[in-house]
Amino acid sequence: MQTVTRSITAHQLFDEVRSRLELTWVIAHEGGDRKIEIGEGRQRRPSLVGYLNLIHPNRIQILGAEELAFLDGLPATARRTTVQRMFKLQPAVLIFARGMEPPEDILVAAKRGSSPVWRATKRGHDLLTYLQYHLARALAPQTTLHGVFLEVYSIGVLVTGEAGAGKSELALELITRGHRLVADDAPEFTLVAPDVIDGVCPEVLQDCLEVRGLGVLNVREMFGDTAVKRNKYLRLVVHLGPTVGDGQHDGMKRLYGDISTIKVLDVEIPRLVIPVAPGRNLAVLVEAAVRNHVLKSKGIDAAQTFIDRQAHSMKRQRTW
Repeated sequence: MQTVTRSITAHQLFDEVRSRLELTWVIAHEGGDRKIEIGEGRQRRPSLVGYLNLIHPNRIQILGAEELAFLDGLPATARRTTVQRMFKLQPAVLIFARGMEPPEDILVAAKRGSSPVWRATKRGHDLLTYLQYHLARALAPQTTLHGVFLEVYSIGVLVTGEAGAGKSELALELITRGHRLVADDAPEFTLVAPDVIDGVCPEVLQDCLEVRGLGVLNVREMFGDTAVKRNKYLRLVVHLGPTVGDGQHDGMKRLYGDISTIKVLDVEIPRLVIPVAPGRNLAVLVEAAVRNHVLKSKGIDAAQTFIDRQAHSMKRQRTW
């Protein structure tokens, strides 16, 4: 599993948000290749987006009526120094809110430094809120895992296992039972919040499921639109593993199941190993695993309840 650190250019960002934020270029595509990225070990400040700040400069500086009024209130020398400082910091983009016209001295400095300058009809607060959300998604750490990602009883479940373990056949049976496919073979996972991982399907694999002996199947065409899901949060990993031993020396696993955790983008995800053996109905087992996971998240643990009952029974017998 390899985490990918992503970046985006000013041109790419403009193309992605211009309709939503009603943006226009003020200077003909100057500095469109300037990168916006989160470096390794980056501190909270400077942030990616914010109002004009020369102490902790934002990568994208927003200028509204208050910022322009501040500049207009400066003496000529102080204003010139402030503008020079602004562009010496090499902002990725300058955005003027509410359709305001950029002052001439700022345009001259922007041309000299090849800095992108945009104008938006939206308020500065709207620009700030949306760009923070958009960049958080666009630049979030991402990784690709091998397996089949499904929605089972509204829970995002990643089915993993060695080649030939039966992941695709299991996925196909779960789909026929009313569950939904998110991605086969190489789902992409993105850290969208400190403890939330969102899984999606790469565009080239959309709606496809590869089953040995049948080839590539189009799940949407075969089972309808309700059989596929665009994205889902990862909540559980089910690993299809070989049957090991006779179960004589793993009593706790027999009680609690073979449960552990796996780190995905530094988030601990519950992982359950289901042994694969002839005659086992894996689809039913996965459904039961998901139902049990939901119950545990509500504080209902069947194994712990059984242990508590047994301990209570033994305590009663000792008192007799």
